[in-house]
Amino acid sequence: MNPFDEIAVEEAVRMKEKKIASEIIALSCGPAQAQETLRTALAMGADRGIHVEVTGSEYDTLQPIHISKILAKIAQDEKVDMVIVGKQAIDDDSNQTAQMTAAFLDWPQATFASKIEKNDNELTVTREIDGGLETIKVKLPTVISADLRLNEPRYATLPNIMKAKKKPIKKVTSKDLGVDISARMEIVSVADPPTRQAGSILPDVDTLVTKLKEGGHI
Repeated sequence: MNPFDEIAVEEAVRMKEKKIASEIIALSCGPAQAQETLRTALAMGADRGIHVEVTGSEYDTLQPIHISKILAKIAQDEKVDMVIVGKQAIDDDSNQTAQMTAAFLDWPQATFASKIEKNDNELTVTREIDGGLETIKVKLPTVISADLRLNEPRYATLPNIMKAKKKPIKKVTSKDLGVDISARMEIVSVADPPTRQAGSILPDVDTLVTKLKEGGHI
């Protein structure tokens, strides 16, 4: 599991322990191996899982916008009050899913969260920005993306791993959800950058100035 997603799952479990959340649904999109990730989330404390099976060429071209559409559709179908995800992927470093999911749902968003507090029907979220920390308030339902300092994920204990095997995982496809995940981009070509010419060592500053005036390669 992506470390940022581990933090998101941990935060959801802590919210349930504080009676802020009543049920945790873990979601993963991908081939059959994705169920292993869901079992990890269930062992950490999630109540049930949803596996959106994506295989073959569709999996190769799966993009953050596709994940966002799937998340938004399931959030609507399950009538959830909060979607919490890791702030970014660790393979291609995409940092888009939370923002686009909020846009599809027309929900408020709190990205890069390092602290989350519940007050009535709103959340007070401390988020990390370039200038330091920013505190915002968002009303529920909302979309949150977890930053590294939000919490320290727990290790799944052996009893919980065994219990996770009995927890339900629902398997659906993008077609079942009515979500189009066809490729939106085409790679036209991939090429190496031009090879740089080797530099040279000059004997003195005068030679350097002359070279620069002539526009020659140094």
